Amino acid sequence: MSVQPEAAPVIAPEKTQTSRRAWGILLFAGVCEIAFAVSTDGSRGFTNLPWSIATVITAAATIFTLSLALRTIDVGVGYAVWTGIGASGAAIFGAIIFGESLGPLRILFLAVIITGVICLKLAGGSTDSAKSDD
Repeated sequence: MSVQPEAAPVIAPEKTQTSRRAWGILLFAGVCEIAFAVSTDGSRGFTNLPWSIATVITAAATIFTLSLALRTIDVGVGYAVWTGIGASGAAIFGAIIFGESLGPLRILFLAVIITGVICLKLAGGSTDSAKSDD
C-alpha cells in the first residue's frame, strides 16, 4: 500500500486576481493614510482651512479604501500593513515637507516597519473563500 502525497490546492485565477486587487486597494489606502497624517499636521489643529479640508477628504478616503481591502484581506494583516505604510510614509514625508527630524535610529526602525510590511504581504493574508458574501 503506497501513500500518495496530497496535491497542492489549485487557486482559481479569479481569486488570485481578487487578492491582487485587494492588495492594490490596500496600498492605495496606505497612501491615503500618509496623506491624512501629513494633512492633519498641516492643518495646525484645524486652523488652516486648505489643510483641514484635505484632512477630512483623506480621512474618508483612507477608511473607505481600507474597508474595501478588508473584504478580502484578513483584518490583522490588512490593518498592520495599512498602519505600517501610514506610519513610515508620514515620518518620511513629515521630514520632507515640514523639516521634522529623521535621524539614523528613526531610519533604522522605519526600515524595520517596512520590512515587516513586506514580510506580511509575502506571508499571505487573503481569505477569499472565508470572506464570501452571505
